[in-house]
Amino acid sequence: MNYYSKNKEYIDTLPEWAREFANKYGSKTANLYILHGNIRDYLPHQSNEGEFTFTRIQDYIAERIFGNKNIIVFYDRSSGVVFLDNDYALDYQKFLRARYPEVDDDSDFMTANPEESFFYLEKYFLARIPKDKREQCRIVLIIDYAETIVPPGDLGRYNEEDRFCMVTLNRWAVNPIFTAGDISIILLTENLADISPRLAGSPATVKVNVPFPSEEVREKFLEFKLKEGKLILDRGLSAKQVAAMTSGLNLMNLNRLISENFETTEVLNMEYLRQKKKEIIETEAAGLLEFLETDYNLSHVSGHDFVKKRFKNAAKAIKMGRLDVLPMGYLIAGPVGTGKSFIVSAFAGEIGIPMVKFRNFRSKWQGDTESNLERILNILKSMAPVAVMIDEADAFLGDRDQDGDSGTSNRVFAQIASFMGNTEYRGRIIWFLITCRPDLVPIDLKRQGRAEEHLALFYPETDEEREDLFKTLVRKLDLDIRNFPVSELFKKYKHEYSGADLEALLVRAKLLAAMEDRIYIRKDDMEEAMADFVPAAYPHAIELQNLVAVVECTSKEMLPGRLRKKPRSDLIREIQEIKLLLGE
Repeated sequence: MNYYSKNKEYIDTLPEWAREFANKYGSKTANLYILHGNIRDYLPHQSNEGEFTFTRIQDYIAERIFGNKNIIVFYDRSSGVVFLDNDYALDYQKFLRARYPEVDDDSDFMTANPEESFFYLEKYFLARIPKDKREQCRIVLIIDYAETIVPPGDLGRYNEEDRFCMVTLNRWAVNPIFTAGDISIILLTENLADISPRLAGSPATVKVNVPFPSEEVREKFLEFKLKEGKLILDRGLSAKQVAAMTSGLNLMNLNRLISENFETTEVLNMEYLRQKKKEIIETEAAGLLEFLETDYNLSHVSGHDFVKKRFKNAAKAIKMGRLDVLPMGYLIAGPVGTGKSFIVSAFAGEIGIPMVKFRNFRSKWQGDTESNLERILNILKSMAPVAVMIDEADAFLGDRDQDGDSGTSNRVFAQIASFMGNTEYRGRIIWFLITCRPDLVPIDLKRQGRAEEHLALFYPETDEEREDLFKTLVRKLDLDIRNFPVSELFKKYKHEYSGADLEALLVRAKLLAAMEDRIYIRKDDMEEAMADFVPAAYPHAIELQNLVAVVECTSKEMLPGRLRKKPRSDLIREIQEIKLLLGE
């Protein structure tokens, strides 16, 4: 009987990732495993009596998966070689002392130097393989911080030690003696991208992702803390509610949050949770994600009725739990100043889910960019449901055919495109690609199955629309306006105002009022600001942004009247003419 058959009943109680690992191990087709992802966390284990305990990954592998049986060895660059069972440690030193009497001290066999440690361990492991195949002696070597042993990068830049480790691990991965002798090597790393692709990408290597804890696991952890008396919840707040609120946090961070609050002898409330969750996730993301908090909803958006209708329908579907009818993502186009970012943040406020914004995750150091992106995507998976805003998407995301960085941009683009197209996250991770130049966004990202819904925002066309936008901005900015007919000013000062233009004019008018020690804005303040206003000096660029947004739209209903009936061929011709004029 194989490992799985003997232990099926127990293995079926393990979490999915541990079952996957146990099944791969039981197949006896691999020697080398890489566990990556949420490996610095507490891992839950449910006993036969239904009680939960929480341990670190090294202990989890040794105790829960292998049951502390036979030879289990830990290694990292700091601690060197450490045996789980001290009897085996003594046996290891005794064996090597007899084989290498010239070594000065037994502690030298436990060295943190990987060249020496791997050499000695291999000799010991091979010597401990039973001669009689009916006997069993499972051997497991767990190497933590594997990125310090086989880092990413070109082989030409590796030093002698790096090359030794690379060759040794690759050789162990395919060594039939290791397979037959039940010798397994387990590498631990947070990001798979931090490991040399020659090892991580090898077909002989088994990769297993350790996910962030689910809502159910977080709830069990909170109940565990309540039972220990180390958590006091605000009145009316349950462990289930806190678990739902803390999506995106692993148990280590959740424990820190609980401990910090407990030390203050205060109860845990929702406001504290919201603030700490934001701080922790931004810290975990190493500044690569920014939380966008908004007090607005779609009622604060003027005009753009068709887009608001689409967003309200999506919000209703989310509240009904009908995630299957939502698009994977949205492409939001339109000229500068039309409020693209604002309407997206208002949508997030409408549905009550967190929204994050990608910050620059690219690095000049080889391997760091892929590692940063892997970290971000893991956090997004754990935060779901979440909205993700990518501003200036045409410049931020790049494309599949970029050159000059050893293929990093191509790999990053492919990784983002693959993640965006994963239907497992439909309605759970909602993408918003915001751009004034949708024609520059690669087709791979804006096709169906990724940013499926293409919406466009345009400047208000009539004085009535401009007046409505004006009133909405007054409410948004919480301004005190003394009643005056703003429509007269729009008729007097005719410009193609964007939302950004009108907001800037209101701020100028507020400044004029402040100079007279007033907190309210009068008609003469507004008129002086509008009379001084000079429209943008880049009309061709604005017209180009209008036209490419029209061509990109997936619905005619949202188009401006002057462009709705224009033949597509005419639009494309005008786009080409303006691009030629602008030197594109």
